[in-house]
Amino acid sequence: MSCEDQPNAFRLADGVPTVHYVRPVDVASSDSLLTGAYMDNAVCIVGENLCSVQELYFNDQKAILNTALMTDHTLIVNVPGTIPSLVSDLIYLITPRKDTVTFDFKVLVPGPVISKMSCEYAPVGTQAVISGDYFIDDPNVPFTMSIGDVPVTEFELTKTSVTFTVPEGAEENPINVTTIYGEATSVFNYKDTRGMMFDFDGMTGLSYEGQSWHSRAMESDETSISGNFVRLGDGSSALADDTWGDSQFAFEYWCGSWDTPQNVTSGTGIALYNLVDFSDFANMSVKFELFIPSSNPWSAAALQVAFRGFDKVTISGNPIDGYDGTPAGANAWIFNGDNGMGSWGRALYRPWATSGSFHTDDQWITVTLPISEFNYDREGNPTDVLATSASDFASFDIFVLGGGVAGTECTPIFKIDNIRAVPNR
Repeated sequence: MSCEDQPNAFRLADGVPTVHYVRPVDVASSDSLLTGAYMDNAVCIVGENLCSVQELYFNDQKAILNTALMTDHTLIVNVPGTIPSLVSDLIYLITPRKDTVTFDFKVLVPGPVISKMSCEYAPVGTQAVISGDYFIDDPNVPFTMSIGDVPVTEFELTKTSVTFTVPEGAEENPINVTTIYGEATSVFNYKDTRGMMFDFDGMTGLSYEGQSWHSRAMESDETSISGNFVRLGDGSSALADDTWGDSQFAFEYWCGSWDTPQNVTSGTGIALYNLVDFSDFANMSVKFELFIPSSNPWSAAALQVAFRGFDKVTISGNPIDGYDGTPAGANAWIFNGDNGMGSWGRALYRPWATSGSFHTDDQWITVTLPISEFNYDREGNPTDVLATSASDFASFDIFVLGGGVAGTECTPIFKIDNIRAVPNR
């Protein structure tokens, strides 16, 4: 009795298997024969008496057999995700009697992938971490890394991360890595100034002062990562899930001026989409550096990040050349939800929700918020009231309030620097 005849009552068959070929699992692609496949990909082995297979190896890595995916003539299996130590370029099919059948097949290892950096503004001489996959240091082709043209010489790596010391001379540039299996260049730049909206130093981006009800003071101290930053919270003001704390826990930039018509094209009050190209906003992210001291951890409310168009806020509400609608004046709608703004899409950052409390270990980290995920309402529910064009990216708010996850009252401090909007690819 074969496993194909009774798939729900699988039992190992006698005899020795035969392999005719390996093909993709997708029936539509079944005419394509495979001589190799990438790790973690599923393949279909086609042959005879495949129910006699008790163990299966790709090189020296054992695959997991699922009897529900085995018949006499086909065997669907995932290529193991561990890089082989001994490469024979063979599949080994082993029966209960330890008869072994081999078939020529290469396991393909992908080139390296760089996903993110723990702090994109890590100072020279300090440690940082890049995360990704397939960081392989082969004795014949050693792993290499650089920031632009500056080599990184001090590093420790695992398959998914590289901890390294930022080298002397490193400047704004992508990060490059090379392994035996290929090369990769980061989408982000070290010390990225592209799409800079607020660096708080007057070097790039805008001065936000006077463009809201609550102008946060620009500060610097021994923790500064790149000059000035803005701070939310003073270390004694309490924050709870629904605290109305805009005087302490909000940063606002409302475009426009007190002129008639308002100036939104240049200088103080420029609409952000005239400063940064938001034409492909669906494939962009908001990034900033964040420092939360261990002395003042965060355990309540979400950090909400939102953009708004002229119809939702400007500094004065005066007419705007080229805009046919009625500009909204300065308002707290994004905070209190009035005028339907409670359902307007925004990003919610709430890392404390998984552990109950969060701080950054007295270090700066880079926070990345894809604009494609600016799809939550004020209470943390999914919403479809979203930005539809670059003109919706005129003004900007960050505030800590609500978010739909219950927390515990706290007195956190948020230091924020280098707020930017950058491409994801």
